Amino acid sequence: MRLIAMMCALVLGLAACTGKPDGDDPLLSDRVLKIEQFFDGRVLASGQFQDTFGTVRRRFDVVIDGTWDGQTLTLVEDFDYADGTEERRIWRMTRTGPDTWTGRADGVIGTAKGVARGDTFNWVYRIDLPVPDGTLRVDFNDWLWMLSDTRVYNRAYMKKYGVDIGEVQITFDKVR
Repeated sequence: MRLIAMMCALVLGLAACTGKPDGDDPLLSDRVLKIEQFFDGRVLASGQFQDTFGTVRRRFDVVIDGTWDGQTLTLVEDFDYADGTEERRIWRMTRTGPDTWTGRADGVIGTAKGVARGDTFNWVYRIDLPVPDGTLRVDFNDWLWMLSDTRVYNRAYMKKYGVDIGEVQITFDKVR
C-alpha cells in the first residue's frame, strides 16, 4: 500500500512539473489577437478533453455567435458533444484596460480575468463544469494563440484542488 501511495505521489509530482505557457514567453509572430474583433460574428470550433495520462475523454464541436458593442463582448457558445449531449454557455466579457479583460458566465465562480499580449490571450477562471454525471469544480488556465487572421488555437489547462487533471484543446475558425 505504501508503494502505491509513493507511486501516486510521484506521478502527481511529475504532472505538476510539466511545462506550461507563461505571460513572459517570447511572442512567435507580429500578429495581434484582438478578441473583440476575432470573436465578433460567427466562429466554429472543434476540440477535445484529455486527462493527465493523455487519454481523450470527450470531443465536441462549438458554434459561437459573438457581438461586440464597443464595451462588452458577448459570446453565445453552443456545444455539441460526441456523446450526444449539448450545452450552452454565454460569456459577457468587458475590457478593463488596454490589454486586460474580465468576464462572467453561468457556472463561473467569481470573475474570469484575461490578459492580451501580442498574438496571445490568457484567460483564467474557476467554473462548475457540467459533466455527464453532474458538475465538476475546476480551475481553467486558457491560452489562446492567433495562428492566422481566421484561426485561433486554444490550450486550456485544468486543475482541481491545485492538481492537474487534464487539458482541453480547441481550434477556432472565423466564419467570413
